[in-house]
Amino acid sequence: MVQKIVEIVGISGQSFEDAARNAVQVCAKTVRGIKWARVSEQECRVVDDKIVEYRSLLRIYFDVED
Repeated sequence: MVQKIVEIVGISGQSFEDAARNAVQVCAKTVRGIKWARVSEQECRVVDDKIVEYRSLLRIYFDVED
């Protein structure tokens, strides 16, 4: 078996977890056979001393088809 890795960024106004979930859901629309997702970075945008956006950078692992 061979797997490929792509990096994507999920964004949410609610949480890092929601940002990661969004990333996997959108990626699954065009990538088949996702096996793993690893959050490699998290960051948030701050406006007027308040967090307004969460971003999760994910590495998505999926099988390469023969």
